[in-house]
Amino acid sequence: MMKLFRTLDDVDVKGKRVLLRVDLNVPMENGRITDGTRLERVAPTITEISDKGGKAILLAHFGRPKGRDAKDSLKPVAAELSRILNKPVAFADDCIGEAAEKAVAAMKDGDILCLENTRFHKAEENNDPAFVAALAKLGDIWVNDAFSAAHRAHASTEGLGHKLPAYAGRTMQAELDALNKALEAPTKPVIAIIGGAKVSSKIDLLENLVSKVDALVIGGGMANTFLHAQGIGIGKSLAEKDLAATALRIMEKAEAANCAIILPVDAVVAHQFAANAPSHAYGLDAIPAEGMILDVGPRSIARIHAAIDDAATLVWNGPLGAFEMTPFDRGTVSAARHAAERTKARKLISVAGGGDTVAALNQAGAASDFSYVSTAGGAFLEWMEGKPLPGVAVLKIK
Repeated sequence: MMKLFRTLDDVDVKGKRVLLRVDLNVPMENGRITDGTRLERVAPTITEISDKGGKAILLAHFGRPKGRDAKDSLKPVAAELSRILNKPVAFADDCIGEAAEKAVAAMKDGDILCLENTRFHKAEENNDPAFVAALAKLGDIWVNDAFSAAHRAHASTEGLGHKLPAYAGRTMQAELDALNKALEAPTKPVIAIIGGAKVSSKIDLLENLVSKVDALVIGGGMANTFLHAQGIGIGKSLAEKDLAATALRIMEKAEAANCAIILPVDAVVAHQFAANAPSHAYGLDAIPAEGMILDVGPRSIARIHAAIDDAATLVWNGPLGAFEMTPFDRGTVSAARHAAERTKARKLISVAGGGDTVAALNQAGAASDFSYVSTAGGAFLEWMEGKPLPGVAVLKIK
């Protein structure tokens, strides 16, 4: 796959001004960063460019500002990044114009400079040619290391790839490599586990996957919609009953593509949506009319384990139940740990992504044993839906 893209292996960065698009959009409370995972992920690319004598000029967005807003400044993020890198990171209070140009001109080989939030300029999101040109003026080459923003055709995530020689950074390279192994050229059989609350947000995803995987496990609230579509009583469980026809269409499409759909065969039911609410496992023919399905049952868990055992590649997006509350995290945690064990034993390639999924795998203590866990959220989902990602497409060798 990586032959399709130029990477840092294909360029000598020494003495070059490297415009490096990174994801510094970290969660922050009261001016303090609460999770530095994204900073740790981009550290190897920044360090490599700096160590090889390149001038690393960081481009990133933060939050959703409507114009310049001090609370969305990247200045505190640059300070934390400096601590993680154990190298000085200079800061310029704009990403174009005189402030940026002066800061870049003052750089020596190996220096690192973080430019202010690109989204302080409306032209960034509009991919405005004049704004792209103002950014391009600051660099000799463009390296995109922000897969998480690759589904946006913005100036710093896509536009620069048309103005400067373009390369994939190490984080981007690892992501594309993992995704290639998961769906584009996987070791078969391939299983997908798709969970979460709503079918409506994952219709494109399910329709793309049934033509690419050998088995599709559907869990979480969205499984209730599929059960309801088949005429199974689901009590007061969360479901999108108006999407019953859509669920049946997906099942028909799966059958035509020879993809096995694995739905729950039993469920853990409670009468209130709360942690540690009294609960009981029921077969699907006995769901109480007043009850809510909050997790897959023990027989379903055993079935999912067996499906994982049969697979060589696993792609996972979304929890199997209300994983934020005990004991309704049991199905997700059990399946995650089983997949992690298979991966550790080199019997499975496991790729997972999406906010809730990452949280659930971390909760299960399984994330570090998966082959690859993507923190990219929307971009990961759009890639799984089979949609082209502008920030990736522009990196392809023409």
